[in-house]
Amino acid sequence: MDSGPSLGHVAVLGGGIAGLLTANVLARYATEVTVVERDQCPDAPEPRAGVPQSRHTHVLLASGIQALHQLLPGFVAELTDAGAPTLSVPADVGVWQSGQWVSRRNPSAPVMTPSRPLLDHLVRKRVLAEPRVRMVPSTEATGLLGGPHQITGVTIRGRAAGRRGEQELAADLVVDATGRGSRTPQWLARLGAAEPADELLDAGRAYATGVFHVDDRTSAGDIGGFYIVPDAGQPLGAIILPAEDDRWMVTLSGPRGQAPPTDPAGFVDYARNLPHDAPHKWLSTARPLGRPVGYRHTANRRRRYDRARAGLLVVGDAVCALNPVYGQGMSVAAQNAVFLDRVLAGAARTPSAHELQQAILRSSQWAWEVATGADSPMPGAVGNALRNGPLDRLADWYLGRVRDRVPGDPVVCKAFRDVLFLLAPPRSLLTSPEVVLRSLLRAPTPTPPDLPTP
Repeated sequence: MDSGPSLGHVAVLGGGIAGLLTANVLARYATEVTVVERDQCPDAPEPRAGVPQSRHTHVLLASGIQALHQLLPGFVAELTDAGAPTLSVPADVGVWQSGQWVSRRNPSAPVMTPSRPLLDHLVRKRVLAEPRVRMVPSTEATGLLGGPHQITGVTIRGRAAGRRGEQELAADLVVDATGRGSRTPQWLARLGAAEPADELLDAGRAYATGVFHVDDRTSAGDIGGFYIVPDAGQPLGAIILPAEDDRWMVTLSGPRGQAPPTDPAGFVDYARNLPHDAPHKWLSTARPLGRPVGYRHTANRRRRYDRARAGLLVVGDAVCALNPVYGQGMSVAAQNAVFLDRVLAGAARTPSAHELQQAILRSSQWAWEVATGADSPMPGAVGNALRNGPLDRLADWYLGRVRDRVPGDPVVCKAFRDVLFLLAPPRSLLTSPEVVLRSLLRAPTPTPPDLPTP
């Protein structure tokens, strides 16, 4: 008789947030978890080459905060003690949407805005304190061992001098957490397995992020940041949020043909094109700390390993990569781990990799719907996941009415933010009678043209 899950030796490829949180959960049911990480991880919070997003703005959504609290008890307090700001949106943030400011008297759940290096560092420190988890740094995976439907390990190669030879690492379960650049589809093809179906939606967006310091904090007034929401009719966006160590992370975005420049003066000047001048005025009083960094890999891509029965588990951006401008990635990685834990904790036997993969799909479904729903109406959006059928256009018309009422209607605002923060499914905007009636029968409530007070 089975006495519960027993995973044996687990090999996790990738030591980022998705890989570490997955390792943390699987260690509860495994004899050992080996995390294979291509970088030499720093001893302090620093950007690293294997995490291209580490120099950009990050947001831990309310759902992500809840997930981390569940996965790593006490971790949110550690993050706060390390200086990570907590903000209520829109009470602390000037949010421009549908041509007007969102009332700051209609706050939704809070978010946290640590830098990615800080979050990585603290998660790594907590997870590697577990005796059954060990990390092999400066080592990259080069292929899979086994057959088309049962993976028995990986081949690895050291990246440091004197460790160039290829070795085999046997494992009862292999987990791919290597991000957007995952090579698992090609590795599976080498074993004779079919590559997973690929769902793609590319809205053709680009962005750049700069780090700034404000010498006089009172110049920002009572504002803890800005969020200029792009849409089909207004394609430019801005996110200005505080991070630890008295820094401000500023991300400006637009279509790839109007990508923000990466020189400090041009970057600030680009903000003049935003639909309101408040972010540019703020930036004009701030001091840049180095050159902005650009990023163009913003397509939404979902690989359907849940249909492939590939014999391994794929998590994080390697299975579901979302447009980073919506700030969902870290929270979805945490949700991946929460859903895995639910399946394993409730199992009387060891679940198959396919069953675990289905849980990963469910954990990212809301975020996928939000990101592809927002990107589908963007001019020039392409891909087989584009939502442009008759029912999609009807839903987009309705959601346009919802968005128009977010600035001035507290009920619609809360419901909409709960969806964006992954606290409620997107369908809740269609099934809530109060939201439907307010969106269809009430005219939008105008808000003042100047940045509103709380």
